[in-house]
Amino acid sequence: MGKLTRRGLLGASGSVLGLVACSQEPIIDSEARITVSPDDRPAYPGNVNFIHGVASGDPLPDSVIIWTRVTPDAAYPDVAVPVSFGVFEDAEMQRPVKYGQGYAVPERDYTVKVNLTGLEADKEYYFRFNAKVTSGDVGSPIGRTRTTAASGGAPVKFAVISCSNYPFGRFHVYREIANTADLDAVIHLGDYLYEYGIDGYGGTVGQEIDRNHEPPLEIVSLDDYRTRHAQYKTDADLQAAHAAAPWICTWDDHESTNNSYRSGAENHNPEQNEGNWTDRKQAAVQAYLEWMPVRDPAVGKAREALYRRFDFGDVASVMCLETRLTGRSDEISWFAELGGLESSAIPLAATNTMIRVQDPERTMLGAAQESWLDQELKTSAESGKSWQVLANQIVMARVRPPNFMQTMTDEQKAAQDVGYIQQLIPFSQLGLPFNLDAWDGFPAARDRLYASAKEAGARLVTLTGDTHTAWANTLVDAENEQRGVEFGCTSVTSPGLGTYIKEVPDLGAQFEEANAEVDFHDPFDNGWILVTLTQDEARADYKKVTDVTQETYTSNEVATYVTTRDGDGMTPLQSS
Repeated sequence: MGKLTRRGLLGASGSVLGLVACSQEPIIDSEARITVSPDDRPAYPGNVNFIHGVASGDPLPDSVIIWTRVTPDAAYPDVAVPVSFGVFEDAEMQRPVKYGQGYAVPERDYTVKVNLTGLEADKEYYFRFNAKVTSGDVGSPIGRTRTTAASGGAPVKFAVISCSNYPFGRFHVYREIANTADLDAVIHLGDYLYEYGIDGYGGTVGQEIDRNHEPPLEIVSLDDYRTRHAQYKTDADLQAAHAAAPWICTWDDHESTNNSYRSGAENHNPEQNEGNWTDRKQAAVQAYLEWMPVRDPAVGKAREALYRRFDFGDVASVMCLETRLTGRSDEISWFAELGGLESSAIPLAATNTMIRVQDPERTMLGAAQESWLDQELKTSAESGKSWQVLANQIVMARVRPPNFMQTMTDEQKAAQDVGYIQQLIPFSQLGLPFNLDAWDGFPAARDRLYASAKEAGARLVTLTGDTHTAWANTLVDAENEQRGVEFGCTSVTSPGLGTYIKEVPDLGAQFEEANAEVDFHDPFDNGWILVTLTQDEARADYKKVTDVTQETYTSNEVATYVTTRDGDGMTPLQSS
């Protein structure tokens, strides 16, 4: 066959998010079944397969994104693959509603992303892809998706997850989510993948359980990021979760590199041949947009401006935030500020650091996103939505460590063999926030967000990842008025603070005692949250899985926290 070039493909009509020359609209006959015109596209000359599964995401009342990736024959690395898709009303794939065709192209790493439009609201659909090759069609797995409700008060169910480091363990959490019925969406709050090589964070465990990162070095280039995304999506449990429900995704730092911000990152080192930060950031963003079932930002917006809103009937609006690459101010870390100082110099250095932390010019979201969120909160509340949900990466509540100098025994102090924990023990006497990578490092930005929520009359339900530990927090502003609640999920595999602080079984209770906003904290193990929203109640069921380093596991529910509507506001969290 003749080789399809990029120039030839761009000349074709109807380009749709990576499925080039694809018609979004079905051809319907009088019996309301799809009829497909003869496919005269030349077949791909080699073999292909769909080893990365299928996915869907960014659901709206009338549309949803569907995704797959075609793995081409190594003998034909630059040849486009003819691909078609079908959308059906039933799992048996007998009632078709939509069909389209086009090409998977090397310029997008053979990923296929289609924006299905003209769908019915609040409805379940099934979809699959086919690739045309000389030996006949090759079919993808089948995916389930659903649109959101345009109105009404039907309950909404979300699976909330974050922090899935491949070498640290098996994705049992994803298997549990795949087996959970009637999910409206899966909300992934970031760290979908990690950037480290086999000698980095998680590498030792990965070698022990034979789950090593590919490529083996830290990822920096576009090819590196694509390869890492491809590896994660070969996991059967992750594929099952993607095929079970639409996902609403945002990134945190590790999709680019650790502790990233607008103009740099802690783990970006040009002096170690990692190049220019802007180039690396754009490579990470491009691979993410290719490999994840998300809508590309609208024309005119920065490609890293991933923030967007989803409405679920009259029950909730989900504002999916971007807290890393568009507006976050430069990092301030206690390790950099206090590391190496004599103990006598630490209090003054900490005080000076907090003056910088409290600078009103520091921003988490950036001015454009702050303005966008302010308007979205108002629009949601004014339209009568019960809950304004923030799909947010990092802890919003004010959190300081317990005074470990008082709460730990001498034996417990002596048992600590991790350098960070050894430094944390004396630091904890200062009564200061210990995680400046969270909203505690951007208090003026948090105050602006709370003021915006108050003016809008929003009932905030903040969903949080990042810390690898579970939280249920009642959020209050500077005037001690409740502004919302926070449900923080633990991780899919990444280890939390309870892994590193040895022999302190009541660590969670100590955090609860030390912090007025913290109702529940569990720093141990891995898991997820099932969040159920009705017009009158927001409920979080905290779930755990056992040892992620083992093939077999069990799952259990460890806590439930609930808030209810209370007039124009909401109640503090209560254990249920």
